[in-house]
Amino acid sequence: MEPKVDMTQSLAVRSKRTQRQNKKLAKKSLRASNTGPPLGICDLPSDLFLPIVCLLEPRDIITLSRVNGPIRDFIISEEKYIARQVIRLRYDCLAKCFLRPVLMRDVDPAYHQGLMSAGRPEDPLKTHKRIFHHIQEPDPSVVCTCLTCVQRWNSLCIVLDFAHWQRYLDNGTPIPIVPRGAAPEWNRKLLQSNAKIVLGSLHSDLFYARILQKHLSSITGSIQRHSQNKGNRRKRFRMTDDDVQRGTSDFLERSGPPTIDFPHNRDNYYMLEAFLPNRGWITERNAWVYVPEDQHEKDLEIAVMWEEWAKRRQAEARRLAATQPEQINRSS
Repeated sequence: MEPKVDMTQSLAVRSKRTQRQNKKLAKKSLRASNTGPPLGICDLPSDLFLPIVCLLEPRDIITLSRVNGPIRDFIISEEKYIARQVIRLRYDCLAKCFLRPVLMRDVDPAYHQGLMSAGRPEDPLKTHKRIFHHIQEPDPSVVCTCLTCVQRWNSLCIVLDFAHWQRYLDNGTPIPIVPRGAAPEWNRKLLQSNAKIVLGSLHSDLFYARILQKHLSSITGSIQRHSQNKGNRRKRFRMTDDDVQRGTSDFLERSGPPTIDFPHNRDNYYMLEAFLPNRGWITERNAWVYVPEDQHEKDLEIAVMWEEWAKRRQAEARRLAATQPEQINRSS
């Protein structure tokens, strides 16, 4: 009788759980060794990923930062550089027109008392509520209230408010009117939302770039809307389809109508095309000239001068009040 031979073969263990674990280990080892090809945009080196991000629009960058944690951390760590490059490539003209107000924490404490003094002659917040129904005044404890910074705050709030009503302007729908002395709830919420975004742009460079992007969209849409009106023959900026597709503010460096009147109410939005404050056209140079950034420091000096003048006036008033009884006694 022939001996029995064991012809059985070992079966390969097939487990989905084991396969998933092996795939994870393979990916982990591939990333650790950094010898394999990149599997996606997240696997690109930072020196390649960063230039790609800088070519995106601010809205897309903010959306990209919400994809996952590593991308968000990377964008936050490089936010200043990314925003600076995006603004330089796309919104250089707008950035010079819409400078950001300065936070009080960044103002020299020596100027705080002059800025917070009630009743200073150039205080721009005196008539703010009475004049502007579409701008919320800044918090003087958070934002510098020198004349330049308040004008910067108002301009950024106008940008957001003007962008909010673009759909109404495109459709020919009348913008709701706020009666004098009234404060409807919808308007209060809108102003608070705009003020919150502007305040956020003082802390985030990407939020600031996003505001500039919204304003560029408002300008291009307004120019296109008014150009379709054959009866409107006012001078406007020369804008081509390539300028719109390019998504930059370079065409606004060409000669065009200057921004002379500030939109003090929403009725001015109907004829407003390119709201570009803080600049003027110099014919001799054939170029635009912008308000310098150091105007803020000059206004701080004015606030200090006012504070010193107010102190001298109070001291003189106290001296006169002290000497007046003596003069009365002598005369009697």
